[in-house]
Amino acid sequence: MRAINIALPRSARNRVLRFSLLIGLLAGISFDAAIPSATQTPTTTNQKSEFIAPGIEHLQITRGYKSDKEATGPWFINMLRIDLSRSRLRLVHALDEAVGLETTSSMAARHGALAAVNSGYFRTTGTYRGDSVGVEVLNGKLLSEPNSVRAAVGLIERAGQQELIFGHTKFDGEIVSGASAKWHRRLARENTRKVRVPQPKHAVNGLNRPRSDNELIIFTPEFHRTTLTEPNGLELVVRRGRVVEVRDLRGSTVIPADGFVISTSGTAREWALKELRIGARLQLKLTLSPIETEKANWWKKATSVIGGGPQLIKDGRVEITNAAEKILPSFVNDGHPRTAIARLKSGQILLVTVDGRQPGESIGMSLTMLADLLLEFGAVEAINLDGGGSTTMVIRHKLVNKPSDATGERPVSDAILVYPR
Repeated sequence: MRAINIALPRSARNRVLRFSLLIGLLAGISFDAAIPSATQTPTTTNQKSEFIAPGIEHLQITRGYKSDKEATGPWFINMLRIDLSRSRLRLVHALDEAVGLETTSSMAARHGALAAVNSGYFRTTGTYRGDSVGVEVLNGKLLSEPNSVRAAVGLIERAGQQELIFGHTKFDGEIVSGASAKWHRRLARENTRKVRVPQPKHAVNGLNRPRSDNELIIFTPEFHRTTLTEPNGLELVVRRGRVVEVRDLRGSTVIPADGFVISTSGTAREWALKELRIGARLQLKLTLSPIETEKANWWKKATSVIGGGPQLIKDGRVEITNAAEKILPSFVNDGHPRTAIARLKSGQILLVTVDGRQPGESIGMSLTMLADLLLEFGAVEAINLDGGGSTTMVIRHKLVNKPSDATGERPVSDAILVYPR
């Protein structure tokens, strides 16, 4: 068959050409968009929730997707949304002492808890591993002083219901020596009020932790059976308010159940050798007070306190206080596994874990991302807790997150336990 040529006017030919180019361009765009690269899949958000007990809801969320850019994720998130009018929290330390390590799973099982997360920072190695690095109060007993006035959360018990308070705390301590038996005998001999009874004083530098140069440290019965100290200082055993034993350069003193041990080195040792004798009466003054003075009355009611840091949210706004808490910017900005606790507008409590250091599964979050996530769920107050390999959530004796350590769940110092009422 012979081809038939149809001549078109120039203007018509131009319109046909432009139309053909447009169709080709659109086809090319659609084709490219329909085939994602080998490292890219569509963004997804999967969320499921389950009420594991009245007032206790478990949410499990997966967001983002794997790509060659960390900004896309993915993130694996677990949350416990808790109504404290229908459930309760408990703060516990590993092995029920102020030193030592135990997994969150073990603490939850040993105390019969329905759920649990890890909580505060701690020493990971050495003789004092498991010792809290930050404030810790359990059942009204002060076990550890604050570290760099970092953020903390306090648990208040009132009228069968619990409340949480968020803020920053500071520590002051002092040991005051009263009149010894020697001074009382002198007063009796002289039978006069003109003799002034000296009251030597010394600052307490810390509680239940390793002793540094020129420090005076107090060890309480909640710490351990002994002080675990090296034989390079002076230690005094105090029972019922009196010095009953002086041990110089011997170390690791047994801590009496009805008293405490004063452990000193350097200039503090010299002071103790000069001022303290067997029989001397001592008064131990330990004070934990809030930086936010308007909350002082509330902090006095807190029977348990766990330190973390930094603060993430205050009064419903992101306010990360890492500079004031002497925390490096890289800790804030880099993606890591995270654990956090928050109070919501509704009055409910949120315990959160975000897994990390697992490319393709969950890469971890910066603290800014974590704060934004908490705001999304209605947080008005929140602090960061210990993260990294410590990040753990347990429900019904089962790990629901995936800790980042190659060996699995890491032994930690303390945990927040959750119970139905």
